[in-house]
Amino acid sequence: MMKLLRTGWELLSLYLPLVLMGVLALGTYWLVRSTPQLPPPAPQSLVGHEPDYFMRKFSVKTFDDAGRLKSEVVGTDARHFPDTDTLEIDFVRIRSFDQGNRLTTASARHAVTNGEASEVQLFGDARVVREAGLDQAGLLQPRGEFRGEFLHAFMNTERIKSHKPVELIRGKDRFTADTMDFDNPEGVMQLKGHVRGTLQPDAAK
Repeated sequence: MMKLLRTGWELLSLYLPLVLMGVLALGTYWLVRSTPQLPPPAPQSLVGHEPDYFMRKFSVKTFDDAGRLKSEVVGTDARHFPDTDTLEIDFVRIRSFDQGNRLTTASARHAVTNGEASEVQLFGDARVVREAGLDQAGLLQPRGEFRGEFLHAFMNTERIKSHKPVELIRGKDRFTADTMDFDNPEGVMQLKGHVRGTLQPDAAK
């Protein structure tokens, strides 16, 4: 079963530091000629799934050219894994503002983002809330909220998906479904499985 919803959606990409390290050996022509040939170096051991840096009780903020806050990421612990180039964050809280100063917040017990911050996965009591405000066309958009145990956001394509049950609240309307696929550029929401919805009429003016 499929349900289409048209709503605004923007999430700001996370900007978190990545560490890249390298080693380069130097030699001279004289050293090469005057020393005996050394046996070939042992092959480098494979990198295990071990973090190379940690952050604790951290807050990372980004600002626009005018010095206004664009986003803030807060977490209790974070770990970077070089083998997968992913950053894992515990008890994450995210605030972001669009160009119209409209606030979007996201929270979860655990989050994973890739090295480019183009994909963000929220696990455990995941929640994304977009406050009411005007869209780029100047039309008033109601408050929107996504809830579930898992939400997967694709930042570059402005898409959010979940293969687990979700609840969506838009103004006074409420929907539940087993899976969700929301495409913001197309303005299309696909809900599948056991889909239920409650639509409330607008109050008379």
